[in-house]
Amino acid sequence: MKTEMTPHRPDQAAYRRSLGGFATGVVLAAAPDADGNTHGIVINSFTSVSLEPRIVLWCLGLQSAALEVFTRADRFSLNVLEGEDEALARRYSRSGDRLIPEGMLTRLSTGGAVLTRALTALDCRMHDRRTVGDHEVIFGEVDAFTHRDAADGLGYFRGRYTRFPSGV
Repeated sequence: MKTEMTPHRPDQAAYRRSLGGFATGVVLAAAPDADGNTHGIVINSFTSVSLEPRIVLWCLGLQSAALEVFTRADRFSLNVLEGEDEALARRYSRSGDRLIPEGMLTRLSTGGAVLTRALTALDCRMHDRRTVGDHEVIFGEVDAFTHRDAADGLGYFRGRYTRFPSGV
């Protein structure tokens, strides 16, 4: 077992490698800008906070070019990607164009835009935001959701995309 420790401030690259040992699902967060265009960014810092009321949270780096869109939005969606969506994940994890074409979105009865191909899609109303360290922690109250069980999920582990098989 390789251990990299320092008593005060660990090397950032070593720290990131350590955190990479935790496998996560891959989620596309989406929110409208002031003109109604939907922007997306891939995140892996997503968790359920409460079942009643339905509250989830995710984190976005303060240096992200998408920060303004997501902190000004009243609504956002969180879309769990399926195993075949690695190319989509790579596209929205890079900086640059974050617009999601309307043809990739479905509007729920709440009016929220979710990714049509998502394994799970949560349409959320902004509940709270807090700056913690170098990230904005965003809490959403889930107003509507959809899910499909038929496909593998997309995961991320040790700096690489992987698949989580369905039916496990």
